[in-house]
Amino acid sequence: MKSVLKNGMQHFIKVLNGYWKLLKNNRNSAREYRIIKNSDLFDPAFYLQNYPDVRDADLDPISHFVKHGWKEGRNPSSRFDTKSYLSMSSDANQTAINPLVHYILYGKAEGRSIENIRRYKDWIENFEPKLHTYPQYNNISCKWAIKPLISIIMPTYNTPKDYLCKAINSVINQVYGNWELCIADDASTEPRVRETLERYALDDARIKVVYRKVNGRISEASNSALELVTGDFTALLDHDDKLHPLALYFVAEAINNHPEAQLIYTDEDKIDENGERKDPYFKCDFNYDLFLSHNMITHLGVYRTETIKKINGFRSVYDGAQDYDLALRFIEKISKPQIIHIPRVLYHWRLHALSTAQSSSAKPYAHIAAMKAIGEHLERVEVRATVEPAPEAVGMNRVRYFLSQNQPSVEIIIPTRDGADILRQCIESILQKTTYDNYHISIIDNGSKLKKTLKFFKELSKNSRVRILRDESPFNFSRLNNNVALKSSADFVCLLNNDTEVITPDWLNEMVSIAIQPGVGCVGARLWYLKNMLQHGGLILGLGGIAGHSHKHLIKGNTGYLGRAVLTQSLSAVTGACLLVATPIYKEVNGLEEANLTVAFNDVDFCIRVREAGYRNVWTPYAELYHHESVQRGYENTPGKIARFEKEKKFIKERWGDKLLNDPFYSPNLTLDREDFSVAWPPRIKDNLII
Repeated sequence: MKSVLKNGMQHFIKVLNGYWKLLKNNRNSAREYRIIKNSDLFDPAFYLQNYPDVRDADLDPISHFVKHGWKEGRNPSSRFDTKSYLSMSSDANQTAINPLVHYILYGKAEGRSIENIRRYKDWIENFEPKLHTYPQYNNISCKWAIKPLISIIMPTYNTPKDYLCKAINSVINQVYGNWELCIADDASTEPRVRETLERYALDDARIKVVYRKVNGRISEASNSALELVTGDFTALLDHDDKLHPLALYFVAEAINNHPEAQLIYTDEDKIDENGERKDPYFKCDFNYDLFLSHNMITHLGVYRTETIKKINGFRSVYDGAQDYDLALRFIEKISKPQIIHIPRVLYHWRLHALSTAQSSSAKPYAHIAAMKAIGEHLERVEVRATVEPAPEAVGMNRVRYFLSQNQPSVEIIIPTRDGADILRQCIESILQKTTYDNYHISIIDNGSKLKKTLKFFKELSKNSRVRILRDESPFNFSRLNNNVALKSSADFVCLLNNDTEVITPDWLNEMVSIAIQPGVGCVGARLWYLKNMLQHGGLILGLGGIAGHSHKHLIKGNTGYLGRAVLTQSLSAVTGACLLVATPIYKEVNGLEEANLTVAFNDVDFCIRVREAGYRNVWTPYAELYHHESVQRGYENTPGKIARFEKEKKFIKERWGDKLLNDPFYSPNLTLDREDFSVAWPPRIKDNLII
């Protein structure tokens, strides 16, 4: 009898546990259903089209994906690959969480780019020229007015035969045939290296080889290869890397389109020991400040031979960063329009244990050499600065510019209306934390009425650094700032929102030190939400149709796309929430557009006009503030605000047109749909070949 009761009780407990588990699973499923339904990453039509069993059974596609689909490796849309995300996200695997839910809740905020994780292989298959089209490219090249001889220099030393053969074959297999391969063997001790090189040189007269008697390392070997060069342009190829078959075709095409070109560089990716391509670097057009942060030219770099020989080629004291040093000296002799970027992946950088492609820690001496090369470059162009490791990006650099003892004067302009608490937080953070000395604050009181605010103004009026300016006119952000900035006698004006709060005490030192550099226009800061998510990492034109914040919502500690969330760089625009510019430049472009952009996009428009006037805008991650975004004025959520917003949106689109969709500081291979530097599908590059 006891046994029967015991078995019955165990069965009852088992049933209860089953019901509890079912109830818990149902609750989790309902929650996941809501999360997925509210995202833009589930496409019911895609799901039903690709999984006919779900369609034929007349099942709800989201419910099926939540309960079964993700476990079976099914994809919720063309933009998300379930298996790839799980393979790249061990934490999602360990917790057995629905990968799409994991991305929505955690992955996106952490900067995980689903496009870069899963789609590069598909992207290559869909958008790179197909093998059967190569003869058509060859036919086009036969009609060019200019058919430049391109010399590829390649130093070797005990290169594994397999890698060496693949590197040489990648040149032999070029669609464009007017090339020469100049190889310098740096006294290899492996007999197979010489045997391999002799065989290739015998088979193809375009391959030249010099055998050095003494090992001189990479710069000396590169210079030996350079002595063999007879071409108009010289391209650099490492002995274990590969060129895309169309690499020299697109280089020659660029030379035909830009006869003035001196330096040409391309996008690149990495290739592992299994031959799989990954980690593409979709570069922007030449970006001087980013170039000082890391060597954005690298591969494939192609230089006009006459100039490369004038600067005496490579220098052995910079071995490990000899190409960086070369590029720094080279750009000193040319103008920016002579630097051409080809937005195509034409170079495959070999991944193996000892390569810097695998890890920057593989060759720490290379980073030391790079910083030394940058420092000497800055000395040559008479810029006073120090170079140090970037604190948040391993193997990359920070340039810290000097300020003179006679600090330029700065007028910080802050429009406000009431909101005493948020304004107090802003002002006190400036007064208590800012280490820069030569500044004063102009608060524009745009019709404050509350006693608390007026009392705070009275309190502030006792501070010699602060003045209160009353402006009763209807709210117009542009006009409020212009009324002060266009009359300012300070060297620089800093537009600052009243809902900001200083984090780094030397924020103004950093911004002014950049703004005083030759050719610099606007300087922007890194702004954070309170939860340490990035609010502003600079503005990218075209995102969302007009402009969006680079890496918005990135969690602090993540470096973003190739370090671009943590490195100083030139950008088309920075936010007016914290913008520093020389007062003469502000006046030169007549300030913010007050007639047509009263609230929105005036900062974007202003920055574009500053660029059009010949200046470059710079964003720095080393000036940091919190931005309690739209705390006081709120969002565009009333009929009047929406109508005004739409009018301003129409104006800026009509004024700038295609410039908004072709940001030179962003790649046409990256999406305009999101702010996370995901791969564009399709890319926005044009091809003369009709396929």
